[in-house]
Parts: sequence; C-alpha cells; structure tokens
Amino acid sequence: MLKITFRVVAISFITFCLLYPFIWHAPKKMSTGSELTPPVEPYIEEPLHNVILPDFAQMHDVKTKKTAFFNLLLPVVKAENQRITNERAQIDNALTDIELDIQLELQQIDDVKTILTRYKLPTEISEANLLVALNRIDRLPIHLVLSQAANESGWGTSRFTRIGLNFFGQWCYKKGCGLVPKSRNINGQHEVAAFKSIEQGVASYFLNVNTHPAYQDLRDIRQEHREMDSVTLATHLATGLTRYSERGQAYVDEISEMIISNQRYISE
Repeated sequence: MLKITFRVVAISFITFCLLYPFIWHAPKKMSTGSELTPPVEPYIEEPLHNVILPDFAQMHDVKTKKTAFFNLLLPVVKAENQRITNERAQIDNALTDIELDIQLELQQIDDVKTILTRYKLPTEISEANLLVALNRIDRLPIHLVLSQAANESGWGTSRFTRIGLNFFGQWCYKKGCGLVPKSRNINGQHEVAAFKSIEQGVASYFLNVNTHPAYQDLRDIRQEHREMDSVTLATHLATGLTRYSERGQAYVDEISEMIISNQRYISE
C-alpha cells in the first residue's frame, strides 16, 4: 500500500513539473498611468515682440516694482506728449494764419491734412475744423497715463502686457490683431491688441483717448483746464474715463486714488 501511495505522489509531482511551464503566467505589472501617457509639459506662450521686459512678477519690494515700472514707461509717454505738442503747434499756426487771412504754404497744407487724417477728422482746412482738431490734439498728463497703465497691466504682469506689450487693455476687432481673451464670450469677436513696441502701444492709447467718442468728456475737461499742473489735471481728467471700464465710477475712483498715492514714484 505504501509503495502504491509513493508511486502516485511521484507520478503527480513529475506531471506537475512537466505541465508547470505551460500553466504559469507572470503577474501583470500594475500601471500608474505614467508609462501610458507621458507627462504634459506646461504651455509657454511666446511673446509677439522682441522687447525684453523687466520681470515685474519677481519684484516683491513695492517701491522697487513701482519705480521700475514707471521708469520703463515714462520716457515713452514724454516722447508721445512731445510729438503731440508739435502736431498741436502746426494746427495752431495754421489756425492763426487763417484768422489773419495769410495763405498757407503747400507743405503746410499737406502736413495739416496728414494730422487731421490721423485724428479721424475731415481734411478741410477751415477755422471750424481746426478748432475741433485742437480739442483732440493735446497732451495727456503723465500721472494719468502711468496710473492707467499700472492698473490695466497689473503693474506689467498681465498676459496681454507680457505677450503683446498692451499696457492699457486696448481691444481690436480684426481676427489675428492680438490675443484672444481666455474669458471671451463664445460669440465674442474682440481680441486684446498686440504691439511690436512699447512706443506703438502708448501711441495707440493716446490716439484712442484723443479720438474715441466715449472720451469726449475728458477732452472737454482738458480744454477747459489746460493750465493746471499735471497731478491736478490728471485727477480732473480721470472723471472723463467712466466709459473706459465696465466698472464705471468705481474705475474712475481707483485711477484717481492711484494718481495721488503713486505721484512720489514718478519723477517728471
């Protein structure tokens, strides 16, 4: 009996050894997902310009950030104001000649018509048209411009500023003219304008404020108070910006507060 039992066990063991390679499968390795899908690299949006901006987001000292921001834009704003002053002088001289019945020279006529076209006015050189031009062609206070730039650009940190040099939140409506806002309505057509230089963006802002019907109140206030000092005039003109933002009067109040609180960082 013992021999039979031993023989059965032996045969069973030998059979198992012969069949084992065919019935055993290595356990499958559990996947964590990383082997199936490679990690997604964060998308970095490339600038649409060649300007190297200061990294304002890394400036944690408030005084350092504000001073750097204003110093970046100040010479550009001054240059644009000077260019506008020269244009205004040409219009003013032409108006004086008309009032004195002095015939304008051909080059003078061409120059005046070019300016009128730029400011979206009829090219008729008449006393009435030139008076309208003087309402549009005028400087903007440095403190107002820089305060709006700081507000609209998040002190130079916004996507639209970093990628498109748009410091003033200006819109455009031609496809491809700028950056599509991530929060744009599905039926929206506007983009946030992109510029190739800081100078181009500042000039566009000035032209917008000096020509758009929404800012006629600002231009009328400016014409009435041209001789005020920069800070005082800036706070007065801010009241004409209720239509610059959907926030209306709250936006005006914020810009006015910024004009006053940041004047010590601006060296004219």
